[in-house]
Amino acid sequence: MNSPLVPNYARVPLAFERGEGSWLVTRRGERFLDLGSGIAVNNLGHAHPHLVEALKAQAEKLWHVSNLFEIPEGERLAQRLVEKSFADQVMFCNSGAEANEAAIKMARRYHYLKGQPERYRILTFEGAFHGRTLGTIAAGGQAKYLEGFGPKAEGFDQVPFGDHEAMRAAVTPETAAIMIEPIQGEGGVRDVPHVCLRGLRELCDETGTLLIYDEVQTGFGRTGKLFAYEWAGAAPDIMAVAKALGGGFPLGAVLATQDAASGLTAGSHGTTFGGNPLAMAVGNAVLDVVEEPGFLDHVNRAGLILRQRLAELRDRFPDIIAEIRGSALMTGVRLNIPNADFVAATRAQNLLCIPAGDNVVRLYPPLTISEDNLQEATRRIEAACIALQDGMSQAARAGASA
Repeated sequence: MNSPLVPNYARVPLAFERGEGSWLVTRRGERFLDLGSGIAVNNLGHAHPHLVEALKAQAEKLWHVSNLFEIPEGERLAQRLVEKSFADQVMFCNSGAEANEAAIKMARRYHYLKGQPERYRILTFEGAFHGRTLGTIAAGGQAKYLEGFGPKAEGFDQVPFGDHEAMRAAVTPETAAIMIEPIQGEGGVRDVPHVCLRGLRELCDETGTLLIYDEVQTGFGRTGKLFAYEWAGAAPDIMAVAKALGGGFPLGAVLATQDAASGLTAGSHGTTFGGNPLAMAVGNAVLDVVEEPGFLDHVNRAGLILRQRLAELRDRFPDIIAEIRGSALMTGVRLNIPNADFVAATRAQNLLCIPAGDNVVRLYPPLTISEDNLQEATRRIEAACIALQDGMSQAARAGASA
């Protein structure tokens, strides 16, 4: 039977009925340990009671009024984000792509209103992923996402990842901003060294260029701090966030200094659903949990356990595991076999992980995962590695006897 859905997703034949913390349960009752978290969205796991209660309570009062009116819970969430970050102001939207689009527009408009309309170009890095809109696929610059959608949107320049001289040479009088993920997610969980982020901050200060961070995947505790840029001590001018901010409810935001945001005057940008009462109730509930004493300590402790166990598996299975990457519970495993094979092998062990670029799989468990569940996860990864190694040995023997 043909599905009525557009076939733009290569879906795995699993249908989940409910979630419980770090576990997903199919309609047939099979339990899967979730090390994907909806691609870094369900940072607080599935059906977190505080988030469920916040959504239910708000749903019984008010869902949507539009941004023609004040939304007090939005004011409250924005204030909390300002207090926890570099930012002075916040604009809410619905997704990471929208947040990045708004960040790009904010940077261009900033220079335009300062009498520099020629400063509209955005510098980004090869391997980046900033979303699926026409603007954000141009920002990411990856051919596989650009193919078939017409000419690439004007005003975006990519430089090689980690090439400092190329970056410095690429900044021209037309450059409005440099846009970067502190850790590339889709690109293969590739860390930007902290010294490099500090160098970009200095370069932007020297040239009057705005610095934009895309923390859509890294934000809200995934790397062991509320935001990944805190590790480097190099604050941006503008930052896009989403995913974990809503804990599963569609919610994005742009955080900015007052100066960087000054171009977005009344009527210059907008969104119908962004910042509606339902989203704001959930966003505030997410911060309630993430701000609890000891929450980030647990994330860092869990990340250390995961990395230590993965390092042991790398030593035991060097033909399968090549490298461990990332920070805290934003973990990447670069492989010596096709990452699709590894994903399938772990799924056969009722464990879910996510493929990424550079032949990497992402292990993004809920930040609330217990140490017992984390140990169970690594046992299942070990079982997958054993099965893969046995398959490789059988294939080698069959080849030798042929």
